[in-house]
Amino acid sequence: MTATDQPKDHSGVDAVFAIVDPASDEAVGAMRAYFAELDDRFVDGFDPGDALSAGLESMRPINGGTFVVARIGTNIAACGGVQRHDDHTGEIKRMWVNPDCRGIGLGRRMLAELEQQIAELGYRDIVLDTNDVLTEAITMYERSGYRAIEAYNDNPFARHWFTKPVNDPADSGDTSSLT
Repeated sequence: MTATDQPKDHSGVDAVFAIVDPASDEAVGAMRAYFAELDDRFVDGFDPGDALSAGLESMRPINGGTFVVARIGTNIAACGGVQRHDDHTGEIKRMWVNPDCRGIGLGRRMLAELEQQIAELGYRDIVLDTNDVLTEAITMYERSGYRAIEAYNDNPFARHWFTKPVNDPADSGDTSSLT
């Protein structure tokens, strides 16, 4: 079953988050589905370039990063990565929720998981970028305390850039009520 072959009824189902190698079949399959969705939604399409080869190295722990998947049963329901932006800043990359799993709070839960991973990696700040057609993501980031900033990179697909300080992992609280 591929990342897009999810059952549609997820009521009462818990997602399990796991750190995986970004080059694993699960991670690459989820990123391929994410890139296909971006290609469909972006006005001029989306070209991931070398994101599924050389671009994966930045999301490995040895390079200050990590990659997380969320599973519902045996299926990948969401993914997201972290890469080092600078000594004090982690960047969220490739955050995606399977369309069949949207509307159950999984995006907010994945964001909280990635924020926790960034804190555990020792970063003090978080940055991320997104495209203006991803209105759901922009709304989620704003509601999660991110503030808009000037461009910090030259990503040709980014139209919005955000930052947020890292919360102390000891103060992160229980995120199980995020729905």
